[in-house]
Amino acid sequence: MSNQKTDKKIDRRSFLYSTAAAGAGLAFSPMVLGQAGGKKPDDINIGLLGCGAQGQILMNACLKIPGIRFKAVCDIWTAYNQKRVSRTLKKYKHANNTYVDYREMLDKEKDLDAVIIATPDFWHSEHTVACLEAGLDVYCEKEMSNTLEGARKMLEVAKRTGKLLQIGHQRRSNPRYIHCYEKLINGSKLLGQITTINGQWNRSKTACEDLGWPKNAVIDQATLGKYGFDSMKQFRNWRWYKGLGGGPIVDLGSHQIDIYSWFLGTNPKAVMASGGIDYWKGHDWYDNVMAIYEYETKQGIVRAFYQTITTNSSNGYFETFMGDEGTLIISEASGRGSIYREAWVPPQNWEKWVKMGYIKEPDKKEEEKPAGDAVLDVRESPKPPSYDIPVTMDKLYHQPHLENFFDAVRGKGKLNCPAEIGYETAVTVLKVNEAVAAGRKLEFKPGDFEV
Repeated sequence: MSNQKTDKKIDRRSFLYSTAAAGAGLAFSPMVLGQAGGKKPDDINIGLLGCGAQGQILMNACLKIPGIRFKAVCDIWTAYNQKRVSRTLKKYKHANNTYVDYREMLDKEKDLDAVIIATPDFWHSEHTVACLEAGLDVYCEKEMSNTLEGARKMLEVAKRTGKLLQIGHQRRSNPRYIHCYEKLINGSKLLGQITTINGQWNRSKTACEDLGWPKNAVIDQATLGKYGFDSMKQFRNWRWYKGLGGGPIVDLGSHQIDIYSWFLGTNPKAVMASGGIDYWKGHDWYDNVMAIYEYETKQGIVRAFYQTITTNSSNGYFETFMGDEGTLIISEASGRGSIYREAWVPPQNWEKWVKMGYIKEPDKKEEEKPAGDAVLDVRESPKPPSYDIPVTMDKLYHQPHLENFFDAVRGKGKLNCPAEIGYETAVTVLKVNEAVAAGRKLEFKPGDFEV
């Protein structure tokens, strides 16, 4: 065999796909290993664009996933976010370059495979489009964009370039949610006909106060203005300002409202909402919102209520799916979640699903009887027996969703929340703020969810 060298390089993306397809038993020649830079052949080189609180959460999850190599971090807050994240990554042996402007990062970093975007919502579209155009796969935090125009452009460019675009609705990869969707909602249909959904994300006053900043780490006014912020206060609390974020209903509600459409298998047909700047003065967006969606399913109409408040943490966050035969309560909080059988449904109807492992046998101490010696009023229903969800989540909340993304980059599976789904959720959630402003029910047009 000739030892003649060649200048032809193996494209890293093709290399990742080919190694995934070849399987674990593939033996690599010294030449191929050398071109992989001495690393494992399926290592993925990534950049982190946006190093704030959410970016750091995603970074921490990535550090628990084998084969992920951070090569670059980009953030305009050099004295705080950027410095802290870069230093942390170096402690974990991730040598990285730092940048303020994403365009410089894309111009100089030629060995990236993918970028994680965790910048404020109003930057998502521009950042995502630029990364896709540069030939990189993208994991973009939700909300997909603070405007439908921005979200639509992201989807269009993802389709045109053929690059992967995962939107960070991480419940879509949570094993407990997947189990509930596949086994309880669709497989066994234990709830019967779903008629009603309730959900909420309630946060206490202390969790919603404006964020401050170290006085010795202020971003200069010229840099703030260049990147769309009027002040440090606005930079730190961008979610509350129009043109930058969408308020709590978008920031928090999109996670859970996304689950409504997923579990029902359809998008809403209408929404009405009430909200206002009732408590936190000086903000642009509503601090308390209550919304009611109407879904039209094959079984009938489903009315879905959702609220987010910022003054009280009562009962935290969860989603409740109610059918005529049972109720599912599920939350990303791993210790919360049960399924309840309506008392009129014979216990033997559910025994099959217990044996198949779809649900766990209820505590025998919880009998269908009123508390104490009281006799049920004719208008009361007996307490429904509860069953456990037999699937646990023992990873960081975002880790499975990131694992799903990286598996897809390697060609080992499909995205759980591709751009098409992220766009549908953006349409669904952004309509709530519009409904609050209009003060009436708003209908979704047939083509609203399509690009």
